[in-house]
Amino acid sequence: MSKYGRLAYDTLKEHNLAPKKKFGQNFLVHRETAEAIVRAGGVSADENIVEVGVGLGALTLPLAKAARHVFGYEIDSGIVRFHEEEQDLPSNVTLVHQDILKADFTKIAATCGGKLKILANLPYSISNPFIFKLIDNSELIDSVTVMLQKEVAERLSAAVNTKDYGVPTILLGSCATVEKKLTLKPAEFHPRPKVDSMVIKIDFSDEIDGIANMATYNFSLFKQIVRATFNQRRKTIANTLSRANVFGVSAREDKELNKRLALESLEKVAIPPTARPETLSISDFISLTKAVGNLIKS
Repeated sequence: MSKYGRLAYDTLKEHNLAPKKKFGQNFLVHRETAEAIVRAGGVSADENIVEVGVGLGALTLPLAKAARHVFGYEIDSGIVRFHEEEQDLPSNVTLVHQDILKADFTKIAATCGGKLKILANLPYSISNPFIFKLIDNSELIDSVTVMLQKEVAERLSAAVNTKDYGVPTILLGSCATVEKKLTLKPAEFHPRPKVDSMVIKIDFSDEIDGIANMATYNFSLFKQIVRATFNQRRKTIANTLSRANVFGVSAREDKELNKRLALESLEKVAIPPTARPETLSISDFISLTKAVGNLIKS
């Protein structure tokens, strides 16, 4: 019999389980919320879905009703054992005991038979590495509907020249669109987090208005430039770019050469050398990447 209708803390206590701080576990306790998240993900009956963080199955069960098959990834061996003993998950759910950050998305996509659609009640502790893993595997993903700490979610859709605008905003915005779906209060979870949560949908499937396709520039170089310049976001773009070691010569070996190449790159794309990185749009960073790439080739 499913434990979905039981309060999370009763189920945990009955099976000698407890939320683990190292996994950042906060279990959904309201059926309506889980169903709303599934609706936000736009799940259809012919789709295979990847769920991250099965927990007690609050999201898994409505997912299983809506989808053809659910591949549920769970890192906690106690939770996995609980489901194996209870046999409470539907027959169209495959429980996978693995850390999603260590999972091979290419193999998962092959198993699912196409681009991945992911839904996740994500532990706050892995939000950033999970988002960066999505970016690195963007060509394998259709969409991701994920619950994050609200301030993290806000950061992913931040506007240029704001304090929340930074590396995650730019890297994700270069390959996906972000849509805010639901804001959830701490009472939606056990144990209750100290902050609000937000469900967002990240869509990798469509072309992004005004943003060049990733195939038209060196994405690895783009990431290097974005990370290097935001590493010292209060310094000018000329200063940080000249120290970024992106021109094939260490800044320590030839400081003047790197400075000259940095200024030349910025001039080619009409970016003032005194600009700060947070004032540059995603398209500005892509243009700069192309300019740097051309100088490296010449």
